[in-house]
Amino acid sequence: MRPFLGYGRALIITAVEAERSTVLAGLGLGDQPPDALEAGAPIVVAACGVGPAAAGAVTAQHLTTAVQLGAPFDVVISAGIAGGFAGRVEIGGLVVATESVAADLGAEGPEGFQSVDDLGFGAARHDADPALLRTLRIALPEAVGGPVLTASTVTGTARAKELVQKRHPDAVAEAMEGFGVATAARLWPATAFGEIRTISNAVGPRDRAAWRIPQALTTLREAFATLGGR
Repeated sequence: MRPFLGYGRALIITAVEAERSTVLAGLGLGDQPPDALEAGAPIVVAACGVGPAAAGAVTAQHLTTAVQLGAPFDVVISAGIAGGFAGRVEIGGLVVATESVAADLGAEGPEGFQSVDDLGFGAARHDADPALLRTLRIALPEAVGGPVLTASTVTGTARAKELVQKRHPDAVAEAMEGFGVATAARLWPATAFGEIRTISNAVGPRDRAAWRIPQALTTLREAFATLGGR
């Protein structure tokens, strides 16, 4: 199998098994064996569980193991489905993150929400690797580019959506793992990070009947088929 996007070894992190199997199908890898990491497979796809903590922990574990085995990863991608902001990306659409933002990492106070950046406690955003971002935008010209929010509690009311959009007016999508994956990847400066999302629903009032998960998974499979050269 030829290198993924020109990188020698790639780690792709999803939240759940349905996303993982979809990415594998797009890449033409079928049922990847459990020992793919230890065997030095050029592309490893792993489901980490939901949320930034699980994503960061599993990503760091895989990156550490790969280094210990003498076959480090050159690129890490957070991938899966997400909610999209209406007017910026359509349901079933594709998003490539310019940055991954921890939207709810900070403190609430009398003056409203303050991010950890505002508080001086660290960074609430990680940029995508510039070279990787350019490659993804060329390979996936239909993708919408912009900040992708990471939330431990997803937005589920009109009021919450209004507040989130006020704080992040350029955001295109909201998911739950990207910032965690990026935080782990930054511990290995030679490892490029990016985030790819497909849209299953609109960010806002929670309406399961309006979700289009199969459509989003189809877009995800097609995107990775393109990236894998299929």
